[in-house]
Amino acid sequence: MEKTIKPTSGWMMLLLFFLLLVAGIALLITRQILPGIILLVLDLTFISPGFLAIEPNSSRVLNLFGEYVGTIKESGFYYANPFYTKKKVSLRAVTLDVPTIKVNDKQGNPIMIGAVVAYRVRDTFKAAFAVENYPDFVKIQSESAMRKLAGMYSYDNLEDEGAEFTLRSSFDEVNHQLAHEISERLQIAGIEVIEARINNLAYATEIAHAMLQRQQATAIVAARSKIVEGAVGMVEMALEQLSRKKIIELDEEKKAAMVSNLLVVLCGDKNAQPVVNTGTLHQ
Repeated sequence: MEKTIKPTSGWMMLLLFFLLLVAGIALLITRQILPGIILLVLDLTFISPGFLAIEPNSSRVLNLFGEYVGTIKESGFYYANPFYTKKKVSLRAVTLDVPTIKVNDKQGNPIMIGAVVAYRVRDTFKAAFAVENYPDFVKIQSESAMRKLAGMYSYDNLEDEGAEFTLRSSFDEVNHQLAHEISERLQIAGIEVIEARINNLAYATEIAHAMLQRQQATAIVAARSKIVEGAVGMVEMALEQLSRKKIIELDEEKKAAMVSNLLVVLCGDKNAQPVVNTGTLHQ
């Protein structure tokens, strides 16, 4: 478990360091070679390694001969046992751009998906000793979580019409699930996930054109359905008003012809071309 410690200030030891350094140089100048060398070696070899400066949102994990001593999280200038090994662990938030990878969605369609993950270290002991290299661990586990996420949802509702959530439309749900999947995998490393969201989503190249045609066809069918629905309403309204105002009396055959002509005009994708009838309706 993580143990936070605060060592002694380094300013007094820095003063001692310079005093010993000056004393050693003075001994060499006065030709007291051996004492001067001993003093300088003691100063540079055994005292100077104990100094450490910690900037804000950073830490040092201290280890003595293979045993975890503690973690310094408070910024400042300190002096610690010179035999400590000091591993730097950043506490700053880090943004990871997870590379776009090809995976299969719930329906088995190949898609391209990428994500952005923001994280930071919460437990320095786990980050330093539970995994070999926690930045690489975060990257690999984020890719693994994306693969699992893609298999949980369909890309859209074209093939899975009953899907409540899809990758393309349910951004809040999908991003929440992605953050949950990544958080579970990073607990072992003492990593906290601040945010995770999909930033790249598309069909794979081999099916992108076919899916685009399918989406266009679906849109055209939906548009045509609305056009027909509106045209039928307009024809019904026209017949009703003609009958109510008694502008013209139409038998069933003439009504059928009028309905046919109106639907052709209203539902056609081109402008109607007028035709002048010089005879009667039956000629």
